[in-house]
Amino acid sequence: MFNFLSEKFSGVLGWLKDKGRLTDENLRDATTQVRTALLEADVPLEVVEDFLAQVQQEMIGRKIHDSLNPGQQLIKVVHDKVLDFLGGKNTTPSISFQIPSVIMVMGLQGSGKTTTIAKLAYYMQDQAKKRGKSRRILLGSVDFYRPAAIDQLEILAKQVGATFYRATSTDPVKAAQEIHEHFKQNNFEHLLLDTAGRLHIDTTMMEELKIITAKVQPKYKFLILDAMTGQESLTVAKAFDAAIGFDYAALSKMDSDTRGGAAFGFRYVLKKPIVFVGIGEKPEDLEAFIPERMTTRILGMGDIMTLIEKATDQISEQEQVSMTQKMLGGHFTLKDFADQMGMLDRLGSLQKITRYLPGMNNLSPEVMEKGQSEMKRFRAIISSMTKKEKLVPSIIDASRRRRIAAGSGVTVQEVNQLLQRFEQSKEMMKMFKKSGMMRKFFK
Repeated sequence: MFNFLSEKFSGVLGWLKDKGRLTDENLRDATTQVRTALLEADVPLEVVEDFLAQVQQEMIGRKIHDSLNPGQQLIKVVHDKVLDFLGGKNTTPSISFQIPSVIMVMGLQGSGKTTTIAKLAYYMQDQAKKRGKSRRILLGSVDFYRPAAIDQLEILAKQVGATFYRATSTDPVKAAQEIHEHFKQNNFEHLLLDTAGRLHIDTTMMEELKIITAKVQPKYKFLILDAMTGQESLTVAKAFDAAIGFDYAALSKMDSDTRGGAAFGFRYVLKKPIVFVGIGEKPEDLEAFIPERMTTRILGMGDIMTLIEKATDQISEQEQVSMTQKMLGGHFTLKDFADQMGMLDRLGSLQKITRYLPGMNNLSPEVMEKGQSEMKRFRAIISSMTKKEKLVPSIIDASRRRRIAAGSGVTVQEVNQLLQRFEQSKEMMKMFKKSGMMRKFFK
């Protein structure tokens, strides 16, 4: 997510850090590079020009702080302006869906509309579960234009623990009314209604959506935008807003090779909140769009807070406390090393995890794949050890290494590599312990 923009911004700021002072010339050079980066990221030209005008206005005549080098001064201004363009501080609406409520989901065909509906249902269930509750959610579809669209939603409903209702009518408006009636009569708390998409904006689709809106009176209207379409997504959003209107937007396919221009341009031009971004195919691959966190990602600063939240969701408090005590207490064993890799695996692939870490956006997929394979191999090697070997690695001599290698189907060199990584990890933990960062992460 935002890897392209992040790499470009990091390059500009890295170049500027080598300059002894901030001059009109190197400021002009830096803003030219930022302009090129934004245009290549498919941010609309008028948005780019407005953004740069605000940055330059802020920088010209700015008092030079002795404690800040040119790169730091510019990154502070750019950070603040990117944040403004994405919505500003504390502007993310708290999505707490009213009960009962109808949520109508719109978008073009291929935008990821149907899968996003399933993700929304999963999100609502997950949020309720955290409060010790559950939700009765109904999913229904009036998309009779795309082959197997309704079947797809039925399958997804089962995966996310929601109820699916198939209308008997094949007329979109009558089907919407039928689904809505079933929702009311059976006391569901939420109805997520999948509407028909098209390959492009057309009058027939808009008229159909207007009638459905009037019939079911949705409390919330979501527009799903394909982040891969760049500036085209802004055109789509304008058309939907003018014809139907919508409350919130969700950007799908943000895990793909998108350059981030859709988010940057959409929020600034339409002033509509982006509340979710899709980051994968799984039901849980839906993240809240928090402008402050997205800004740090764009500027290559990572997003540690989101990573911590994911760790809190996936790793129990007891596991966190136990692991922290072992790390800080100096009693870290190979068994703990394997458990630690298992916890990381629960957070997702290395490629997903590194999205949230500062300076890691330029790692190639090949490097990520190699690291993922290495972790899998290391866990297999550890599983071939005896209980004593896991607890007391110092007893693993040459003969034991040969036995472990044979038992796990690897070479002795790969066993040696594991043991070296283990020792390196222990050294890193000592550094974390001194800095206090371990307690910040596992808390």
